[in-house]
Amino acid sequence: MLKLLSTSACLKSRTQHCFGNSACQSSLFRTPSAAADWKSSPLLGVINSIRSSYFVGVNPNFVQRAFFCSNNSSGDGSESVAEKGTEPETEAAGEKASSAIVSTNPRPEDYLTVLALPLPHRPLFPGFYMPIFIKDQKLLAALQESKKRQAPYAGAFLLKDEPGTDPTLGPGAESDKSTYELKGKELFNRLHEVGTLAQISSIQGDQVVLIGHRRLRITDMVSEDPLTVKVDHLKELPYDKDDDVIKATSFEVISTLRDVLKTSSLWRDHVQTYTQHIGDFNYPRLADFGAAISGANKLQCQEVLEELDVYKRLKLTLELVKKEMEISKIQESIAKAIEEKISGEQRRYLLNEQLKAIKKELGLETDDKTALSEKFRERIEPNKEKIPAHVMQVIEEELTKLQLLEASSSEFNVTRNYLDWLTALPWGNYSDENFDVLRAQQILDEDHYGLTDVKERILEFIAVGKLRGMSQGKIICLSGPPGVGKTSVGRSIARALNRKFFRFSVGGLADVAEIKGHRRTYIGAMPGKMVQCLKNVGTANPLVLIDEVDKLGRGHAGDPASALLELLDPEQNANFLDHYLDVPIDLSKVLFVCTANVIEMIPNPLLDRMEVIAIAGYITDEKVHIARDYLEKATREACGIKPEQVEVTDAAILSLIENYCREAGVRNLQKQIEKIYRKIALQLVRQGEQNSAVIAEAEVVEPSKPNVDSVEVSGQENGDSLLEESSIQEKTAVQADPDNHAEETGETQEIKAEETVKKVLVESSNLSDFVGKPVFHAERIFDQTPIGVVMGLAWTAMGGSTLYIETTIIEQGDGKGALHLTGQLGDVMKESAQIAHTVARAILLEKEADNPFFANSKIHLHVPAGATPKDGPSAGCTMITSLLSLAMKKFVKKDLAMTGEVTLSGRILPIGGVKEKTIAARRSDVKTIIFPAANRRDFDELAPNVKEGLDVHFVDDYSQISSIAFGDDQTEK
Repeated sequence: MLKLLSTSACLKSRTQHCFGNSACQSSLFRTPSAAADWKSSPLLGVINSIRSSYFVGVNPNFVQRAFFCSNNSSGDGSESVAEKGTEPETEAAGEKASSAIVSTNPRPEDYLTVLALPLPHRPLFPGFYMPIFIKDQKLLAALQESKKRQAPYAGAFLLKDEPGTDPTLGPGAESDKSTYELKGKELFNRLHEVGTLAQISSIQGDQVVLIGHRRLRITDMVSEDPLTVKVDHLKELPYDKDDDVIKATSFEVISTLRDVLKTSSLWRDHVQTYTQHIGDFNYPRLADFGAAISGANKLQCQEVLEELDVYKRLKLTLELVKKEMEISKIQESIAKAIEEKISGEQRRYLLNEQLKAIKKELGLETDDKTALSEKFRERIEPNKEKIPAHVMQVIEEELTKLQLLEASSSEFNVTRNYLDWLTALPWGNYSDENFDVLRAQQILDEDHYGLTDVKERILEFIAVGKLRGMSQGKIICLSGPPGVGKTSVGRSIARALNRKFFRFSVGGLADVAEIKGHRRTYIGAMPGKMVQCLKNVGTANPLVLIDEVDKLGRGHAGDPASALLELLDPEQNANFLDHYLDVPIDLSKVLFVCTANVIEMIPNPLLDRMEVIAIAGYITDEKVHIARDYLEKATREACGIKPEQVEVTDAAILSLIENYCREAGVRNLQKQIEKIYRKIALQLVRQGEQNSAVIAEAEVVEPSKPNVDSVEVSGQENGDSLLEESSIQEKTAVQADPDNHAEETGETQEIKAEETVKKVLVESSNLSDFVGKPVFHAERIFDQTPIGVVMGLAWTAMGGSTLYIETTIIEQGDGKGALHLTGQLGDVMKESAQIAHTVARAILLEKEADNPFFANSKIHLHVPAGATPKDGPSAGCTMITSLLSLAMKKFVKKDLAMTGEVTLSGRILPIGGVKEKTIAARRSDVKTIIFPAANRRDFDELAPNVKEGLDVHFVDDYSQISSIAFGDDQTEK
């Protein structure tokens, strides 16, 4: 093996324990030949310039290194006997240094029984220092005794981790505390078998400095307190020093160490202490050296310590130093990146400050412009990481442009406004959503009565969001008559989801720029409604209610309905482009809720992107509940009236609904209730003022006589006497307790005032005093419809209604057969009337072949309420029944209403608005309804209170209607 130091230098290192003093360093290279050998050694080329005194580890667990020259070829440092031929000054220096190396007699290999010292953090390698703390006083005393007896040796063994702990995690204070408490057999079971024979260098208090010598293996336990064990001394397995593989591996270890030392100044400082102590630096010591100074965990170091095969030990060490090399590279790259970033920002900051100072001196920039830029930068600073890169680039460019523009120029104002909008948007700011279904159910029930299907769909949406952990924006369209609560449902959804709420109406909107924004080249240009919404709410995931989407206009400035396609398309709104901002905005997290009265008015491409939820309207029972639980309570509080001051009977509410508020919604009902309470408030105030005036007059009375013997029967005198008595009692009370009496007097006056105001009772009999004469009369004109008159059911934008169809004969005569229509019918109803006339003639020919009624009669068909346009394909069967009733001179069954379109072959086609038409039938006290058979499913989905008490027939051919309407054999329901 290569000799790294000359013999004289080796002898000096045996007798000295130097810690970096100049005498020691000069002794290492006392002769030129020794220095030459040192520089030419390939194994130590990596550290030939590193010299220091003492080693402090890479981390607190690293140990110190001390090599001892010896003629022992194994290189385990077992001999450290000082030779007699040393120089006097060397011996003196050795005495001054601490007795780290003492003469050993007998030799270390003679110790077969040693004290066991637990090492909690890292194993001790041969030739290295390690300070440990001994808390066990018995063990400490035993070590001191051994040192005094010139037998300063003990066994240092790594402590195993507790079962269930992660060895990769660093040790904590609790684990150290438990290590000190281990004793006896418990400690013996926790020790690794292979350890190191350690020389006790010094003992200061409870700190013991150990120097590793050679490997040991525990064979048995001798005593428990302090723990003493039997050991076997281990030596490396025989190996070929000239083996090329071992040489190559050792050279690779040294090469890696050299690279690590170049990149890591930390290692370079730590290795300096070893150069002065190295003697025979052989392959086993190289392996121990690399493993000891690496940052590997204790189990990997223990694996190297236990390995006796030199080649395998070198391979393990090579893996550890290679890992250190990778860590050093990562550390270097991180440091370089951070340094570049910091230096770049500092340089940019300094240059900007210099530029500002120069411009200010030259008068090229005002303070207002600087303050404006600072304001924009401060606004984007909290969200700088969330702003997309392309948006941040635009902001930086505009800020630079703003500095170069004159403050008086028009372009300066354009740029300032543009930056104001760009920096005000909530880039990446999302409100925390609440996916609590029970809470959402409670909120929806608090705000709305009924609407079960609508609430269920909303709860489904929230449940999906909870399972996904996020709610992707959807487009829900609530359709229904006015006043059914579409807008307030959207507000309740926002409250249930804990989202910000924003509403804008597009009714009559004819300019695309209202949605997509104006180009910045126009004067007064502004962004579209969505950008304004995001700025107002301050979050990127609000609930946006687009109201009256079926009333979009179309003007010279484009088609707003088509402009809404990009906004409402889930595939496109992730990159919505506003013309003003001209940068993509992510609207995919926005929840859109649209409202419409008639979905047929919505363009098909726009309707295709929506999920339609129909709100049909409320029946009378639901309106009563809404009026009682919501409208009346809110109106009473808004008017400042107490519940005990007024009573509105159920009969009055019912009469109000049937005679004043028949529409499907409840908006008009709310107006009427507000009208009632306004009049009640006026009554209460008037009555209260009158009573106050009466009380004031009663208080102003003449002084009473001292003796009141009797009270006359007359009302005026009786009142005066009572007042006199009360005044005497009051004076007595005031004298007894003036403060208390003052409070009681105020309370008494309030109570008297309340008692004097009578309770207002609103009944059906006096309802007209509050809301005027009834607006609606019964829709049902006839108790029993005459011949030729049939009640039909119609759907309107206001909900459902009954519709009479009347037919009469104008004139008769041979060949006079004709049909005349009135009632402002649309094209569809005109065609239905022609079809009904043809089908009726065929049915009459089948039933009464000899009846020439239709051939010889000119018939007038009229639908009342001629001022109201009517059109829709659901009156065919009603028209046929009216014509047949006139032709056969038969009355139609009492309390019957029907709806359905008919074909020329007599088939009944399905219709829409089943709920609205059923509600209209109930409002007119109709008991029997005829629906197309295809609408059975729609009827079954209705609430039980809507279907209650109705006799419903489902037909698919007109022959079944004829049997029901004219009292023939009944068909099955």
